Amino acid sequence: MKINPLSGIKNSDSSNFFLMAGPCAIEGEDMALRIAERIIQITDKYNIPYIFKGSYRKANRSRIDSFSGIGDEKALKILRKVGETFNIPTVTDIHESHEASIAAEFVDVLQIPAFLCRQTNLLIAAAETGKVVNVKKGQFLSAESMRFAVDKVKESGNDQIILTDRGNTFGYQDLIVDFRSIPQMQSFNVPVVMDCTHSLQQPNQATGVTGGKPQLIETIAKAAIAVGADGIFIETHPEPAMAKSDGANMLQLDLLEGLIDKLVRIRSAIL
Repeated sequence: MKINPLSGIKNSDSSNFFLMAGPCAIEGEDMALRIAERIIQITDKYNIPYIFKGSYRKANRSRIDSFSGIGDEKALKILRKVGETFNIPTVTDIHESHEASIAAEFVDVLQIPAFLCRQTNLLIAAAETGKVVNVKKGQFLSAESMRFAVDKVKESGNDQIILTDRGNTFGYQDLIVDFRSIPQMQSFNVPVVMDCTHSLQQPNQATGVTGGKPQLIETIAKAAIAVGADGIFIETHPEPAMAKSDGANMLQLDLLEGLIDKLVRIRSAIL
């Protein structure tokens, strides 16, 4: 695994890809713990390094009445409890510079949302915490352009960087994935992750509720592993239709093990 040493990560000696997975948003303690426990069962079975993902707040919403979170401190404490309960690293996204030091007290990886990947002050603030920084590639950027995000973090004294692709805007309401982006961003000497759920979003719907194509998650994931992605990012939920955020493009939790089994076999075949 090509991430710099990350506290609490298991299976780090594996030749497998690593997994960043969890619910889109932290909805409550019980659900977060149940999702993490199930994913750990799967990742331990297949010897996969695992980072639990959950947003403590959803700042980028289409409508003012959209769910944004259960409260920052409450959600961050749940993330810390997940990490401490299962001895696993956790990741959450931040949106403004002052959030970096706050979130860094609770999680191991700070994620920069795709729309904010060019925000210099945000990248610097995340870098200066000393945490691993996962920068999502903007839907509006080429893979080559992400070298400047990498430079900003490195020049701020932090070389613990992950880049995550989530597709490129195609028209007004769709995204496409250019799999050339994976090796292109790997050329910056950082691990590259494929976000297999957000790359299937259908944003800007007339209803103000983002759509998605979860039936194609397996297609995106298989292709990413086949071209050598270092990691896979998947948002998952026991009942996506009942999720408070991004339910339209999340993977049903019961389907995760079958997908991981296929991805591990693809990984084994190309090594």
